[in-house]
Amino acid sequence: MSMNNSPNVFLDPNANRFQVNIINESHDNNETSQEDVGSDPPHYEETSFTDEAHKRLRISYRPGKRELYDNFLQNGEKTEASLHPYDTHNKMYYLQTFGHNTMDPVPKIDYYRNTGSISGNKLSRPSLLEIHEQLAKNIAVSTGSVERVANGESTAGDETAVSKEEENKTGFVKFGWVKGVLVRCMLNIWGVMLFIRLSWIVGQAGIGLGVIIILLATMVTSITGLSTSAIATNGFIRGGGAYYLISRSLGPEFGGSIGLIFAFANAVAVAMYVVGFAETVVELLKESDTLMVDESNDIRIIGTITVVCLLGISVAGMEWEAKAQVILLIVLLVAIANFFIGTVIPTNNEKKARGFFNYQASIFAENFGPGFRSGEGFFSVFAIFFPAATGILAGANISGDLKDPQSAIPKGTMLAIAITTIAYIGVAVCVASCVVRDATGNINDTVVLGMSCNGSSACGLGYDFSRCASQPCDYGLMNNFQVMSMVSGFGPLITAGIFSATLSSALASLVSAPKVFQALCKDNVYKGLHFFAKGYGKNNEPIRGYVLTFVIAMAFILIAELNTIAPIISNFFLASYALINFSCFHASYAKSPGWRPAFRYYNMWVSLFGALLCCGVMFVINWWAALITYAIELFLYIYVTYKKPDVNWGSSTQALYYINALDSALALTTVEDHVKNFRPQCIALTGAPMIRPALLDITHTFTKNNGLCICCEVYTGPRKLCVKEMNSGMAKKQAWLTKNKRKAFYTAVAADSFRDGVKSLLQASGLGRMKPNTLVIGFKKDWRNATATEVENYVGVIHDAFDFELGMIIVRISQGFDISQVLQVQAYFSQYTEELEKLEQERLALEATIKENDFEEGKSGICGFFRKATTLNISKDETKKDSTINTIQSMHVGEFNQKLLEASTQFKKKQGKGSIDIWWLFDDGGLTILIPYILTIRKKWKDCKLRIFTGGKVNRIEEEKLVMASLLSKFRIKFADINIICDINIKPNKESWKFFEEMIEPYRLHESCKDITTAEKLKRETPWKITDAELEAFKEKSYRQVRLNELLQEHSRAANLIVLSLPVARKGAVSDYLYMAWLEILSKNLPPVLMVRGNHKNVLTFYS
Repeated sequence: MSMNNSPNVFLDPNANRFQVNIINESHDNNETSQEDVGSDPPHYEETSFTDEAHKRLRISYRPGKRELYDNFLQNGEKTEASLHPYDTHNKMYYLQTFGHNTMDPVPKIDYYRNTGSISGNKLSRPSLLEIHEQLAKNIAVSTGSVERVANGESTAGDETAVSKEEENKTGFVKFGWVKGVLVRCMLNIWGVMLFIRLSWIVGQAGIGLGVIIILLATMVTSITGLSTSAIATNGFIRGGGAYYLISRSLGPEFGGSIGLIFAFANAVAVAMYVVGFAETVVELLKESDTLMVDESNDIRIIGTITVVCLLGISVAGMEWEAKAQVILLIVLLVAIANFFIGTVIPTNNEKKARGFFNYQASIFAENFGPGFRSGEGFFSVFAIFFPAATGILAGANISGDLKDPQSAIPKGTMLAIAITTIAYIGVAVCVASCVVRDATGNINDTVVLGMSCNGSSACGLGYDFSRCASQPCDYGLMNNFQVMSMVSGFGPLITAGIFSATLSSALASLVSAPKVFQALCKDNVYKGLHFFAKGYGKNNEPIRGYVLTFVIAMAFILIAELNTIAPIISNFFLASYALINFSCFHASYAKSPGWRPAFRYYNMWVSLFGALLCCGVMFVINWWAALITYAIELFLYIYVTYKKPDVNWGSSTQALYYINALDSALALTTVEDHVKNFRPQCIALTGAPMIRPALLDITHTFTKNNGLCICCEVYTGPRKLCVKEMNSGMAKKQAWLTKNKRKAFYTAVAADSFRDGVKSLLQASGLGRMKPNTLVIGFKKDWRNATATEVENYVGVIHDAFDFELGMIIVRISQGFDISQVLQVQAYFSQYTEELEKLEQERLALEATIKENDFEEGKSGICGFFRKATTLNISKDETKKDSTINTIQSMHVGEFNQKLLEASTQFKKKQGKGSIDIWWLFDDGGLTILIPYILTIRKKWKDCKLRIFTGGKVNRIEEEKLVMASLLSKFRIKFADINIICDINIKPNKESWKFFEEMIEPYRLHESCKDITTAEKLKRETPWKITDAELEAFKEKSYRQVRLNELLQEHSRAANLIVLSLPVARKGAVSDYLYMAWLEILSKNLPPVLMVRGNHKNVLTFYS
């Protein structure tokens, strides 16, 4: 690469400061990329991705290029200027970035996609290992390698073409923010309440409080809209609306519970809106005296027909449904405009008699204050109005059908809230400025000359409606729900508006319910509902969900008791709003780096206030419905929590778990250790936890819900292979612990030797005060067949544990812990069983095909020939299968060790009545007595009694018993018996000692039988061997270990578990093989043994 220092480069508008080339080895120096550096200080610029010739990726941000940069940011998609196809005729080539030959790819959106993303294909960037190794070796990479690494299995150009081709094939119908969100939200918010209840509300509350009611409802929906916008812009969102937003923020427990009731609420809302439409139609039929049967049955008939029609529109596809929504919106807007026009058209005597006088200041003043009647109050009127403000999630509910949900949901939702609020306030103020509260409807009720008006606006306008104070009237704001029809310029348009409002809301709910339900079923939160996850057609329409929604809606239409169910439905929607607000607050409070919403106009405390406000409104609307909603949600939450769906969405709940754990760990560091709070915190050298389950089980028994347990594995061998294997297995092994309900952590290290790895674990494991204080290790049963290095490493681990002042527990069971052979056989058997099942399925399929061919073409001719050939193949497969089965069975019988498998599960079983024998021979701080005590408070060991064995003098047996009993009583440890062993230090019998000598014979040096030169040479060549001098020096200690085994055989042969003081070998004085011989003879031919040695610091106290 040549460097050009000419400053003229910076004057060239086409010059690049960043570029990626793919170049061939055959290229000469003139064809390589150049990075020109001037003498001036570097010019720092922002960058944008742009297309350049020669299929080269150039990123430059210069004046005049801002539009390209903005366009890239808005779309968030890859450009065609990515790594493009290259000349593959040459065998080798390099990827050149920043003027260097490297495999490092440039930042690209496709590396960050989820697998199966519909907006583009996910690419795989090179792993750190590939980058690291290639740079270290400095070798060229093959064509296929770079193509795979840099471009994720295909070139970007090919990928773009494939993506576009797929999009053209599937023909997804995607909506913009106007048609997809704004129109839907406006139609869903504007309901029949606008035409038939708003006049009554403003009559009861007055203009002042009426506007406050509207603004209070708007405040709830606006805060929810802001929270929805924040969540919706925190990453790409799929279909599912409120369910998707809540579940991805708070996790499947909250999302699954609210998703089900939200989908159900939308389904029942279809029935509510359709019945509202049917009631209006029936009223028209009643006026013209053309009822079909009676009012109730007519509502059911018209409702059924309407739902079927709406279902047909929905099933036809989202495109047809969207067109229908636009038509309904036009009708609704015309109806609203018709009302405002009607307020300025001069009234007539008939309308005046019904209370309409056009705009009058006196009417405005009279209606400004409240006029609550019939037991109504502010909150009861608010409860009636609030459902009119819901529907803000209509756009979010079809998030999967939006072109750009992140942009569409905030814009469409907030603008819809603003427009509908203005319309509600405008209609309320206008109708209350034109119409009096009470009117008789009689054109003859005019003011008589000399009559006192007493401040009545109607009286001042020439009408006497005073008799409405003593008897009910049929007209005015308080009495007539059809005020808007009367005021409007053309009454039937208001009826059309009512039809439009009810049908549009019903259609929106009919679409929302299946979409939300489909998203819930796809996530498989409720496994029994997965049937409804399937979609059909180009837009993945949830046809099964539509049918289910139709059935639910029909059921409630036929029941027709919607006045009872309506408050519960409103509360279901409010519960969703509350959780959306809480999701926004929770995500902000958790302070996860992943919470980066593009929508900035929100506040976590405002969202929390919105959540509390929604909960309060639920009780205002209907307290018993609120309690029912909370009860259903709690039940579903507990159910989902219990089932624990296998999903990981990176919810804020997970982030808060981390924050709480971190805060607790930091707080714990300020707490000084105290002996009363001591608990075993164990490092268990299990290797892979499934390989030595018994060792994990016994450790987990005294650490579960009580202390820390870390399962550790040490990888030795070539570092590269070890690290790769270690990294690939970490998550799987931790998952195994979780699946098997083991409250333990898994960690692993790669080291040059087993001892070095354990040394690293002993020093670095844990966090703050949560650091291990006890090492648990299985007894090395094969030490006599192991190499000297392996034995040295094993004993060295014990020395290291003591050096780091950790307690030590060595566990021995008769069959050993390692069941890897059993697992291999089981895996082998399982694999071949699956293969046999596949062969059987293929055989059945072939037989079925043959039968069909025989039926269609007969049994003669060439078909018969092929049939015979196929039958021959099947018989061969059967022969192969039989031989395979025989092989498996022989292997199964020969290698499957049933005793080993039973031994591996012995600590999972309830132990029953028996004893735990504690041979507390040396005071180690109390760990030897604490471990068995913890075992006895566990469910599986609670029927076992503690028997204490300790050394003493023959002439002081009773005194020693009293001393030990007193000590244990002060420690508040219950025991069944105390035994004082007086003959520990006598010599063992000859047979036992002979067995010990034969065991150590292969490892003795016998230097006393050789001349000095030979002896010194042997010491240098085999320093690990037991010398005669060493054996003589520790003869008494060897006697003691052999004698202890005799005593253990005599007293504890029938115990469920033996806990024994672990002998300590002095470093540099006792050889590894002699120490292993002590442990072998001490624990041989016994029930499960725990050889325990504390760190000689108190773990028990009798002080309070």
